[in-house]
Amino acid sequence: MIRLPLLRLAVAAAGALAVSACALLSTPEPVQTYRFGSPPAAGAAALVSPRQVSLRRVEFPEAVRGDRLLGATGTETAYIKGARWVSPAADLYMESLENAFAAQATRVRLIGPRELTRGERTLDVDVRSFEARYGAPGMAPTISVTARVRLLAMPDRTVAAERLFTVEQPASANRISAIVEAFDLATRDLNTQIVAWTDSNAG
Repeated sequence: MIRLPLLRLAVAAAGALAVSACALLSTPEPVQTYRFGSPPAAGAAALVSPRQVSLRRVEFPEAVRGDRLLGATGTETAYIKGARWVSPAADLYMESLENAFAAQATRVRLIGPRELTRGERTLDVDVRSFEARYGAPGMAPTISVTARVRLLAMPDRTVAAERLFTVEQPASANRISAIVEAFDLATRDLNTQIVAWTDSNAG
């Protein structure tokens, strides 16, 4: 009467141990995290009577606003295995753009979304593409970053200036480190262009 329940308990315990052993053996593949964009400015020069420009929250396509790196070959897309951004790409880009303005702007003081002050102009940045494009499987990709940028006059929000920016940055090899470096270079190039354009059009 007692042996059968004990036997069932032993079999159940053995099965649980086997499942836990399989779980230990099937460990997830390691994922390296990366970042991109300009570091904070060490000591930005003081601006004389700068134009105050408010930065709206930057828009990113849903497929790339998170922490995964998107690759595209023709019409096929897939996330690059073994690599993640250390934070969502949309957040890293916002930080890098603010840092670029702090370091490079000569006529504009950028007001971030967290500040309570409002500027005479609003900078609206809509990132349309942020991906690694492959000409063929296995080839070194080219990083493509495209953004539509508008300067809005406040308070009526009329468009004072508008431009579409596109940066193409080839990776030196089809390796994650080279692809991340190309993302970083493309982002810095885009930000430099946006800062110079805003300086020229904000007045």
